[in-house]
Amino acid sequence: MAVILTGKDIHREVLANRIHIDDYDPERLEPNSYGFRLSREIISYDDDVIDSRTPIASTTTMMDDDGMVLLPGRFYLGGTMETMGSAHYAATLYACRSVSTLGVWIQFSAPLGHSGALFPWTLEIAVAAPVRVYPGMIIGKLAFWAMQGDTIGYAGRYTGSRSAVPSRLSLDAERAVTAR
Repeated sequence: MAVILTGKDIHREVLANRIHIDDYDPERLEPNSYGFRLSREIISYDDDVIDSRTPIASTTTMMDDDGMVLLPGRFYLGGTMETMGSAHYAATLYACRSVSTLGVWIQFSAPLGHSGALFPWTLEIAVAAPVRVYPGMIIGKLAFWAMQGDTIGYAGRYTGSRSAVPSRLSLDAERAVTAR
């Protein structure tokens, strides 16, 4: 049975160094989650057709304090300002309701953070209408879940990330070619 941590539990576990949130602010605790902020980096893919077997050409835009207008029909990657994770808990990432009701989706296919994953999260961003976003705005929430059974720490292709990261799926194709 999965058990979600309360805001008070998250606070206690941060203080006990069992949950890592850098830069932690207790004011952003929610009843069952922690509010995180959008970083300055926004990544967009350059090609109209993306080949999952080759590295993806992308452009990184650094937002200034005036923000950036995101457009429908485009796919963006953003990052969290915070480095977050835990070796003791799994995490799930969600948009804030206030952001979702603007027509901004930040994580629609990969919300699970494995135990041991510790980095700024890459956010999948799409919008229904043109929306201006700003660096430092609270854009989502991270919830932590107690795990059951033996744990295996995350050691995936995004280990060591320091900001938003474009897809690394092409690494699987490279490994398949090397293995032949």
